[in-house]
Amino acid sequence: MKHITAHVPEDLLREAMAVTNKGVAETLIEGLELVRRTRVYQKAMALRGKLDLDVDLGESRERGRADR
Repeated sequence: MKHITAHVPEDLLREAMAVTNKGVAETLIEGLELVRRTRVYQKAMALRGKLDLDVDLGESRERGRADR
């Protein structure tokens, strides 16, 4: 963990805390995780149409049923 001091808009923090129903630290952590997830999503979308996957969906679906 890293201890930080930051100046943030009070109204924005209050609204975010109301949405998360959590304290200051937990709300900030949730916001930072959302930033990270957004970046990962953007990277995945940048690959859209660039990967050539050769998957037999029928075989893949059947394999899942045999495992049950």
